[in-house]
Amino acid sequence: MKKNLFNIGSLMLMAVTFIAGCTKDLNRYPSNTATASTVYSTAAGYKEALAKVYGSFALTSSTGPGNSDLGGIDAGTSDFVRLLWDAQELSTDEAVCAWNDPGVPDFHNMNWNSGNVILNGLYSRSIYQITVANSFIANASDAAIAKFTGSDATNIKYYRAEARFLRAYQYSVLMDLFANPPFTTEKSPIGTAFLPPQISRADLFSYVESELLSLDSANAMVTAMQNEYARADQACVWALLARIYLNAEIYTGTARYTDAITYANKVIAAGYSLLPNYQNLFLADNNLNNTEQLLSIAYDGQNTQNYGGTTFIINAAIGGKMTPANYGVPGGGWGGNRVTSNIPNLFPDLTGTLDHRSLFFTNGQNETINQIANFNDGLAVTKFQNVTSTGATPPNASVFASTDFPLFRLGEIYLIYAEAVLRGGTGGTNAQAITYFNMLRQRAYGNASGNVASLALQDILNERGRELYWECFRRTDLVRFGVFTSGSYLWPWKGGVSSGTGTDDHFNIFPIPSVDLNANPNLIQNKGY
Repeated sequence: MKKNLFNIGSLMLMAVTFIAGCTKDLNRYPSNTATASTVYSTAAGYKEALAKVYGSFALTSSTGPGNSDLGGIDAGTSDFVRLLWDAQELSTDEAVCAWNDPGVPDFHNMNWNSGNVILNGLYSRSIYQITVANSFIANASDAAIAKFTGSDATNIKYYRAEARFLRAYQYSVLMDLFANPPFTTEKSPIGTAFLPPQISRADLFSYVESELLSLDSANAMVTAMQNEYARADQACVWALLARIYLNAEIYTGTARYTDAITYANKVIAAGYSLLPNYQNLFLADNNLNNTEQLLSIAYDGQNTQNYGGTTFIINAAIGGKMTPANYGVPGGGWGGNRVTSNIPNLFPDLTGTLDHRSLFFTNGQNETINQIANFNDGLAVTKFQNVTSTGATPPNASVFASTDFPLFRLGEIYLIYAEAVLRGGTGGTNAQAITYFNMLRQRAYGNASGNVASLALQDILNERGRELYWECFRRTDLVRFGVFTSGSYLWPWKGGVSSGTGTDDHFNIFPIPSVDLNANPNLIQNKGY
């Protein structure tokens, strides 16, 4: 069994008893106050409750795979990473899916609407995770924990800070994808009569920024690199600040590239280093001695089983002539997701001989996608695997994966620094940007043969495609570079056309799901839907 975090699988079973069934409405709070009082009576109980906050990232339910914590949402459309991956990757040049499941073709065709079940699931999952965090924060107020002293009090305050960070992270996801979601905090009224107000994208940016700056200025988080694995620390706060500042012009209309450099520098100075082997970042033992990962969603094929997460990413990428057992999932092979030709074309070769990040299965696969429904059209991606760095398969592996999913890692931070410098931010230099850029390429090539002497913004977008593909960044990147909907950059099946076509700019933001609009008159639909 993989040992990570604080054994989410078992602690969630204990913690779930005080979490009531939750709908997508942000006003849903735990209702079993007697049980909650018992759980929050000890420091150990607070840690169990924190496991629920983290666990809602990794599981669809505490009662096993195939079940969902979200009322009215099927388990297949309620996992956070799976749904985020669909929205961020299937809508771009980085992925197509052979399946005709409800909502899936909408992403290739760029014709999604407010009834898309995948977008509804993602929106609902993010709001659910905010709700769980709100509940924990409310129960960890200064007044509630006044009875604790010494290390117990200190630890519970760290737990509260982590829940605030995770809430801010989920709000950053809603800000990026849905722009103007409903909004509550732990101070909002509780009860079915309360309908959450809508918050504008710019105001939500200010809120997320203020929460993160508050956590940082108060030194509320555990020191960088000092927390338990898969728990957030102070460097995660800096990393999220750097990420939202890089995209601030999209969110607010005001560029914040200098601030992106400031917080990227803080992460870089914290002591992280690139893992020497790129592939090892995405294998089943990537929780061990990983010097690059700031924060991951932890998966264990035995104790955190879920048909989403890396189980989905790995299994859905296997099919055709591939042998699932070679990738650590002998019972898998779902034959779904591949990559469009635009991404392999970023690499100098498809064998990985030059750039070792070129991790594609080519035997029997056609680089050209003539039919989306044919898994053999489009190269298969072998970046994520359920085998260890020694080539071993985790014990009892069949379908479920033990590969953790990176939310923040140093490779992204280097690219944030470089892009922010090129976009005019101060506090960094072109020379240092090139150095960080080349550090990624030296790892990829194994030597300096891929180094560059100068950089342009297009180089950054291309390098993000090589370094970060299938890590849930691509849609955000293409929007930031102004080419997500534009006809100036096309990929196969963009807009539902085999050669690609431009689409309307309103698709740069996803719609508020119709089910929530109908339930909450405070909400106004995003423009164009």
